[in-house]
Amino acid sequence: MSVVVELAGLEIPGRHGVEERERESEQPFLYDVRLQLAEPAADRIEETVDYRTAVELVREVSESRQFRLLEAMAAAVADALMERFPLETARVRVRKPQVQLDAPVEYSAATVERARG
Repeated sequence: MSVVVELAGLEIPGRHGVEERERESEQPFLYDVRLQLAEPAADRIEETVDYRTAVELVREVSESRQFRLLEAMAAAVADALMERFPLETARVRVRKPQVQLDAPVEYSAATVERARG
């Protein structure tokens, strides 16, 4: 049996983007994280994903470098989560609400999925 742990709309500021001006000052990035793992045998945090650790891991990846692509940032977060926790799958969507385009848009986003094995 499996369970899914989710963090929706996790806001971590960062200096990411293709354009140099996007990397000059912080802007919000929203992370939607879906983690699938074996169902815990007991009601103990050690047997599942500790949200606090997951949030800190996302923050560490965001602060580790300036990403140009949302795709690369989502992949780095998914890889770090897979490495840290005994996950079956990790799905990470990164949304950029302050994207600047020639037309109105609510946000841009990229989603990466990783699976063990």
